[in-house]
Amino acid sequence: MQPRIPIPADRPWRVLGLMSGTSADGVDAVVIEVDPRAFEAGRPFRRLLGHLALPYAEGLRGQVLAAASNCMDPEDLCILQRRLGDHHAQAARQLCDHLDLRPDLASLHGQTVQHHPGHGASLQLADPYVLVEALNCPVVWDLRRRDLAVGGQGAPLVPLPELWLHGPGPWLALNLGGIANLTVGDGSSIRAWDTGPGMSLLDLAAQQWLGLPYDPDGAHATGTVVAPLLARWLAHPYFRVPPPKSTGREVFGAAWFEAERPCLEPLPLPDRLATLAAFTATTVAVEATRTRPWPEGLRGLVSGGGARHRRLRVELSERLRLPLEDDLAFPPGAREAVSWALLGAASAMGLPGHLPGVTGASGPRVLGSWVWP
Repeated sequence: MQPRIPIPADRPWRVLGLMSGTSADGVDAVVIEVDPRAFEAGRPFRRLLGHLALPYAEGLRGQVLAAASNCMDPEDLCILQRRLGDHHAQAARQLCDHLDLRPDLASLHGQTVQHHPGHGASLQLADPYVLVEALNCPVVWDLRRRDLAVGGQGAPLVPLPELWLHGPGPWLALNLGGIANLTVGDGSSIRAWDTGPGMSLLDLAAQQWLGLPYDPDGAHATGTVVAPLLARWLAHPYFRVPPPKSTGREVFGAAWFEAERPCLEPLPLPDRLATLAAFTATTVAVEATRTRPWPEGLRGLVSGGGARHRRLRVELSERLRLPLEDDLAFPPGAREAVSWALLGAASAMGLPGHLPGVTGASGPRVLGSWVWP
């Protein structure tokens, strides 16, 4: 297939990636250099040119969380899509102005507000037409639904970019966003899926009991883990389902938190937060056992907002029993946007952007829909 985007003779592609994850705290924008001819060798990434994080205002974040919690009517949902489109376009324009460049293409994730892979459905809100007008370059978006259309989970899609960035392995990459996901490259194959909650429940707890969007560095999670409560949470049906699988705030979000508040609120606040941190760490550790035995020399890498939560890191070190080092290849928050830029470039080359063995799709597909200037 011929590339959808002309390949300059004198430089690599400059690709803009936009990501707003399940933490629902804002938009990360990156511009990277991609060598489109290097996909065949598995190393298309050249370098990061720039990164910008544009947080959501409190009101906009509240609307996103309301949509994710089934608390928004269709009119407001429609308007929210445009508001998020404007916010993404603002982030993209600010970064491109700062770098003084126009990207060759942009890859837009959008804000996930619903994810129901059992029904073959997932909804990411953004507006590619607003982005096209802001950048005057082609935009690819809505990448997840092609995977869903052929029986996949629509997630995780980052394992293929992880392979392009890290090589065949052995490595284990843990992303602690709102939902945690795990990718293991053992040198010959890739396995990956969502392990369960990442920071979604801890952030809801911080909002409820600290009056903060999150607990900075996990400073308040200093208490004792309540073992009976943790054991009951671990009996959730999600943890009995084998991969491929994915999840979201529909499962581990506001509804879960509200159901558990009566059991949590009699406890001292430090114990509540410590137990929630242990829940994330234990689910990661339990799900990671599906990838054992680990190859010799396996390198453990951790990224995402949860990497800075001290109590969560302590619980992970005790329960996962694999040393985890901070993934410092990119600035905090940039990694998934880099992955999305790479997936957009793959789509521009007419190459599949997912691993069917990871998502459960019936076969490889080129992902995304294109909007042109």
